[in-house]
Amino acid sequence: MAIAKAERLMNLALCLLGTRRPLSKRELRGSIEAYLEATGEDAFNRMFERDKDDLRELGLVIETVENLDGETGYLARRDSNRLPPITLDAEEAAALGLAARVWQQARLAGAASGALQKLRAAGMPEAEDSYEAQHSALEPRIPVHEAAFEPLMLACRDRRPVVFDYRKANAARPETRHVEPWTLECWRGHWYLAGWDRDRGAERVFRLSRITGKVRSRAGAFTAPVPDVVTVRETVESWAGETATRSARIRLRAGCGYPLRSRAQSVTEGADGWDELEIPYGHGLDAWLVEFGPDVVVLEPADLRADVVERLRAVAKG
Repeated sequence: MAIAKAERLMNLALCLLGTRRPLSKRELRGSIEAYLEATGEDAFNRMFERDKDDLRELGLVIETVENLDGETGYLARRDSNRLPPITLDAEEAAALGLAARVWQQARLAGAASGALQKLRAAGMPEAEDSYEAQHSALEPRIPVHEAAFEPLMLACRDRRPVVFDYRKANAARPETRHVEPWTLECWRGHWYLAGWDRDRGAERVFRLSRITGKVRSRAGAFTAPVPDVVTVRETVESWAGETATRSARIRLRAGCGYPLRSRAQSVTEGADGWDELEIPYGHGLDAWLVEFGPDVVVLEPADLRADVVERLRAVAKG
């Protein structure tokens, strides 16, 4: 559905940019296959008005002109929609090249490479040899293994509500969530979706690796306003205990749990194959500790220990 809409918008934009005179709705409908397939005049009018508004929101300047017969026509003048010359210095070009290489594992790889080629054809300077020599050994990548990434990325772009099954860390079975997706962000090797949870009537952040099954799109507009700035990372940090003011003591099996060790405020090596760690304690730490299974034992505080035991029992019950 998203691909069909993108193709329809592209065809409409090309028609409006390629004409020397205003084109009426009737002429546009006869020129674009998707409009010809619309069932009925009302369906076409709604589709055309939505497409016209979408193109204007994307930045295309569309003029509305009325001819001598009183018929309304539309066109997009090239001089009004021409971008200014793009000038980049060597450092900016290197930054863009680095950014394009980041997406080589994701669906955006083709788009990023294509955009880079067009900029180079337009005169963007190549990265200096000294830069390439220093950084060629490093290959920055953003891993995208979750099947939910692509449909959620498109839903965020098109502002479409979605439905998916989500399994919380302490739940044995997933539950259905109805979400208005805002943005995706990668943090510490995991992708997160921020959006409006319709069932709970509040902002929520979802880890993509806990989404099960397919992400299904739904028709209709968003019911909640999209904030100008979505603080995904800050929200995740808060739930993961990054902003903790207390500390917890745990026993960790030797040679295991390196993410926990990297955050530890102190580590005491034990002679029995277990080490004792002091780590920051905040909301969500119990869910994180559960992921390490039998390699972690909580010593204190007691409420954290009880939460971890409860989560493990819930998972064991299946």
